[in-house]
Amino acid sequence: MVRAANLSPPPLSQRLIGYARVSTDEQLNDAQVDELRTAGCHRIYQEHGSGGSRARPVLAKLLKDLAAGDVLVVVRLDRLARSVSHLLDVIEDLEKRRVHFRSLRDPIDTSTPQGMFSLQVLGAVAQLERALIAERTKSGMKAAKARGRLAGNPGLRERRPEAIRAVSVARERAYLNELIASTHTWLPTVRRLRPQHSWDNIVRILNRRVHQWTVERLRRAVHRLVREKLAEPELLARSPRRPREDHLMRLVAGIAIADPDLSLRDIAAQLDQMHERPPRGGRKWQPSSVRVLLDEARRFGLVRS
Repeated sequence: MVRAANLSPPPLSQRLIGYARVSTDEQLNDAQVDELRTAGCHRIYQEHGSGGSRARPVLAKLLKDLAAGDVLVVVRLDRLARSVSHLLDVIEDLEKRRVHFRSLRDPIDTSTPQGMFSLQVLGAVAQLERALIAERTKSGMKAAKARGRLAGNPGLRERRPEAIRAVSVARERAYLNELIASTHTWLPTVRRLRPQHSWDNIVRILNRRVHQWTVERLRRAVHRLVREKLAEPELLARSPRRPREDHLMRLVAGIAIADPDLSLRDIAAQLDQMHERPPRGGRKWQPSSVRVLLDEARRFGLVRS
């Protein structure tokens, strides 16, 4: 459940958004909330969950709702991330969206040069940590081989049904956890464009930032979230027939939201690649036509001014 403190937002239109988390076996997180309030957070999201769990629905909603200029504030780094690599992934995504991050008890504040330096140090530590783990793994496998032991799961080597089922269940759980952890980066775009637009067009939009999606992968991901009741079944519906102007307005809005750094000319070029016909005829899109559709999308509240 999300509870928000009724405090006035800070000046200069900069919103400080707090996130507090306690483990399921801990007490209430009132101390974190008090500290975040004192820091000036005018809205605070609270969650109960294990630090090692990827399934954090409140955090996923918070990350989705953050806008450019906002500052995500936590009391300590371990309240947000389950590992250094996870922390760096979250902050990298926030930086792409012009959202800052601040930890009250750690020297991390991405709006300051000192905070960015500390973040770079953490990145170096994470890289060293990965290298050490890889080295220890190779050494362990080499030592086991010297003793005549085979690496891996004995149950899988012997094709035991219970071992195969256990691995399959673990993989499915890991896949779902990965989906839940990443929904804030792609599911909002899917929700804005489905079912009005094809899976192909949505994949093209998403892959402008991260080239990881295919139509098959995206449809499988949405199917899984719908099955777990984490996404709306309507996303899988057949695309209805809509007026052409409405179709183009929503498509342009989706492209602009997915990558706010695109210019009007860039959006026009992507529409050409999608083989979308310009509304006023002609063979190629012009920036002026894109501007008209963006202005219309803003009037409908599809794109923030």
